[in-house]
Amino acid sequence: MDPNIGTTPFGRRSMSLALLATQMRVEQATLEAPVDKWKLFRSLCHAKDKLGVTDRALAVLNALLSFYPQNELDPSEALVVFPSNAQLSLRTHGMAEQTIRRHLTVLIAAGLLIRRDSPNGKRYVRRNRSGAIDAAYGFSLRPLAVRASEIDALAREVDAERSAFLRLKEKLSLLRRDISKLIQSALEERLQGDWEEMQVAFISMLRDFPRRPTRPQLEWALDKLSYIYANALKQLNILEKEKNVSGNAYQTERHIQNSQSDSHLESEPSFETGPDITDAYPSDVCEELVPKECASNPMLRRGTAKAAAGAAVRSFPLSLVLRACPTIAYYGPGGTVSNWRDLMSAAVVAHTTLDVSAAAYRDACEIMGPENAATVIACVLERGAHINSPGGYLRDLTRRSERGEFAIGPMLMALLRANGTLDRQAS
Repeated sequence: MDPNIGTTPFGRRSMSLALLATQMRVEQATLEAPVDKWKLFRSLCHAKDKLGVTDRALAVLNALLSFYPQNELDPSEALVVFPSNAQLSLRTHGMAEQTIRRHLTVLIAAGLLIRRDSPNGKRYVRRNRSGAIDAAYGFSLRPLAVRASEIDALAREVDAERSAFLRLKEKLSLLRRDISKLIQSALEERLQGDWEEMQVAFISMLRDFPRRPTRPQLEWALDKLSYIYANALKQLNILEKEKNVSGNAYQTERHIQNSQSDSHLESEPSFETGPDITDAYPSDVCEELVPKECASNPMLRRGTAKAAAGAAVRSFPLSLVLRACPTIAYYGPGGTVSNWRDLMSAAVVAHTTLDVSAAAYRDACEIMGPENAATVIACVLERGAHINSPGGYLRDLTRRSERGEFAIGPMLMALLRANGTLDRQAS
């Protein structure tokens, strides 16, 4: 068959310049070696988005390839297949003929097929006396054979993009996991730094992240997470250097214990700055706060209380704090507070409930110490109905504590009296 005849469509279908350009490009293309039609089809499936074809159109093309008897497509031949729409419907698992025609149009517009229409628009073949094909009218698969190298290159490009996309997703998942665990560990260990602000930024970024991100969205998220991760590592490196130089202050102070074997307290604390702790508290409370060997000597009692205020981390026995502030127990792990660590964990939750900023609470921990700051939060929570601005109140107490003008004792005693605990204990 003369390749220059039968290139225009039959009937009402118009001939566009794009179709003509496709046909001329195929006719003038340099002939390549024969290609395996099924390997080429797999490459075409990978590159379908770049070629502008859908999966349903590929199903029709797969059916057309099955009608070509050879496994290899030789670009030097016409490669015309001529199945009817009924036969195509059977090999596309019952696809409607109208749908088949629509997808054939898509394949032709994409330059993967060329229509070779007969004079009456039917698809058929004419053979000579020896049985060889003399003329065939239908769809030419020659554009596939001619564009085999282009299709393979597009498929490799798609595979490379997909691999890069998967690597970005893997890196994003690793960053999310690392940042989440670093922040969680820092908050549990009560490390210094902007960990809560970092956690808020991290959660906010994840909340706005789409479920099916594009590559630019992944790259944007990676930039954000990389910044958060670098900031977290920087904070940890600073803390590690400070620990190596001077040691962890909190850890060192927790080892300050009373060397006397007859004392029942871990430390002998007092945060009172007044002249004598016995002036503000009843005698039964002072017995808990002052060592027994100092109880008989007023001068020793005064000196010991003042020294404990500067050396001990915990200002008062935990049992005394819980009697004065029973509400804080509901914020502890499992709704109970059994040790100082539970109290400090409960204070972290409570200061958020009280709308106290993380910076205000962090400053209080640095000035007062973590146990004392947790005790103040427990007191503020207990008196929450009488305090208009808990955050401002805590900052004021922190400034007064830094100047040595604030003591936790009177606040606890007032709460004990308000709860009736002090009167019951005294009686």
